[in-house]
Amino acid sequence: MKEKIKRSAFVIILLVVCIFEFSLYSEANNISNKLLAWGFRRGENGQQPVLDIESRKVVEEAGGMCIGNPNEKNIYLTFDNGYEAGYTSQILDVLKENDVKATFFITAHYLNTANDLVKRMIEEGHIVGNHTVNHKCLPNITDEQIKDEVMKLHNSIYDQFEYEMKFFRPPKGEFSQRVLNVTNSLGYTTVMWSSAYDDWDKEKQNREEYGKKRILQNLHNGCVLLLHGTSKDNANILNDVIKEIKSMGYEFKNIDEFSK
Repeated sequence: MKEKIKRSAFVIILLVVCIFEFSLYSEANNISNKLLAWGFRRGENGQQPVLDIESRKVVEEAGGMCIGNPNEKNIYLTFDNGYEAGYTSQILDVLKENDVKATFFITAHYLNTANDLVKRMIEEGHIVGNHTVNHKCLPNITDEQIKDEVMKLHNSIYDQFEYEMKFFRPPKGEFSQRVLNVTNSLGYTTVMWSSAYDDWDKEKQNREEYGKKRILQNLHNGCVLLLHGTSKDNANILNDVIKEIKSMGYEFKNIDEFSK
């Protein structure tokens, strides 16, 4: 029993030392590993939201995107697809019908279980972005582990489709200056968002009017709109939402046309 306690204490001490050394490593290289969680305060009457100052500064200094030109009525439609819930085919049908291109940030699980849909995204002119292999909190892992999370998915997509991903979205919106320094070194541009709602929760479905309201009331010039492809509501309201957005004078553009 005493031996087990000693071993447990040793493991704890070792973990603390590793975390301390990891923190010193980041500080010694003048790169902060402070965990930042993306957030914003919604604007009213078409005004742009107020983004978290520190997070926005880190993203934009790394050359990333989070909100577009305040003087241009552009909407950048993006989806996070951690897994396939059965709605993406419908979403793609609606996008095709309305001649709208979008960006889909996918994980390795999505690629491995919905290969045909990834193929369709690429063939129909959408952008496929990197949402990492395992959807981990990246500030909590090492540089090499971050590279593995990004490049293993990158290489799998390229091997299967000869498609070169170049846009990255950190899992759960959690990142740090160090994380973006690593992903930048891999040739990736970070894409955050300026509008979203609680559509990711699979227990919160059958709220179509709520979803429409949350999306349409928070539109603004340069809006980077995040929706989740796992939401049945999003699939069902997307056609109406796109038509209403267009009627309001906005133009859908993809993130490779981003205007700051």
